[in-house]
Amino acid sequence: MTIDTLKRPRLSTQPGKHRRADSGHPWIYANEVVLDAVTKAIKPGSIVSVFEAGGRPLGCASFNPHALVTLRLFDRDPNRAIDVGFFVERLARALAIRDRLYPEPYYRLIHAEADGLPGLVIDRYGPALVCQLNTAVMAALEEVLLRALDQLLAPEIVVLRNDSPARGLEGLESEIRVVRGKLAGPLAVRENDCHFLADLSEGQKTGWFFDQRPNRAMVARVASGGRVLDAYTFSGGFGIQAAVAGASSVTLLDRSEGSLALASRAADLNGVGHSCKTLRGEVFETLERMGASGERYDVVVLDPPAFVKAKKDLAAGSRGYRKMVRLGAALVAKGGYLFAASCSHNMPVDLFAEAVAHGLRDAGRAGRILHTGGAGADHPVHPMLPESAYLKSQLLALD
Repeated sequence: MTIDTLKRPRLSTQPGKHRRADSGHPWIYANEVVLDAVTKAIKPGSIVSVFEAGGRPLGCASFNPHALVTLRLFDRDPNRAIDVGFFVERLARALAIRDRLYPEPYYRLIHAEADGLPGLVIDRYGPALVCQLNTAVMAALEEVLLRALDQLLAPEIVVLRNDSPARGLEGLESEIRVVRGKLAGPLAVRENDCHFLADLSEGQKTGWFFDQRPNRAMVARVASGGRVLDAYTFSGGFGIQAAVAGASSVTLLDRSEGSLALASRAADLNGVGHSCKTLRGEVFETLERMGASGERYDVVVLDPPAFVKAKKDLAAGSRGYRKMVRLGAALVAKGGYLFAASCSHNMPVDLFAEAVAHGLRDAGRAGRILHTGGAGADHPVHPMLPESAYLKSQLLALD
């Protein structure tokens, strides 16, 4: 036991409120913790030792009395030191898994609780790392994390993309900082033997969406020889891979001029600039206009940003997905394919499937579900947090 752990504050759960943690769940909620005056005085972001009401240890955890998830368990040993050695151990385990899965260092390296580092996301772009420190404790442990990363990977560039909505729930400010090296512009990303560009400081999320990797590969397999519409294209992930797979033409649709510029550059990098064109516009308006003018595609991809950012948005978000599928399905040629996705954490998979089904019916289309997918293997799911499997998608063949 170190001096650090000897001085560590001790917290207790309410009587009978330890069962969730006992079952392996990594979170303990505010209504499960004894939050007396002494406890509330503990600084948010502190590491604490946690015990059930009878005194039996539950583990060590991060603590934030202002958050609904008050405790996030790091380890089942209440005296485990959360230091550089701890981070190196967890990072090394995550790295070993990714090295088995992917031939090149382009992936999500740390996916929060599932990789044993709650509140932390790290995406790897070759020699560069983009980190999101989404909890008060991770913000407090920034230097410890950076030392561990230097020891294990010695990255040339480290960007802190601390601009996620989750930080607001922890009482943290939004910020973007380059803390190692320098960014001279977008960085290269390689995925499924294709080349892309990611803006690590200004792009969405961390600059690229690694989670859709297997879904992009599947869509590419049905795109050969066909006309493809990639709506919400961002930096061209779906459409360019379809073009490389032999699509006759690809339209990359997005409202962001910056994203389309990166997509256009990526098309040229992959030698498919001649078959890819960019189209700037609001997606719903553009899909409606295309449908009215009789345009048809062999493959339509619908990969929008989150429509359901909070549970209160569920009804409106469900209607949004239904309308999106209706508009997209109307553009699919007979015998073509439709891919639809939702990255909304608060959108249950069954309700998303229902929205897709209703959207197809509204469009007067019939078909079959070929594949129901989620995020790639570099986005693992904690066994006791199945709801953290946020990405859901369907690939359909339409008649």
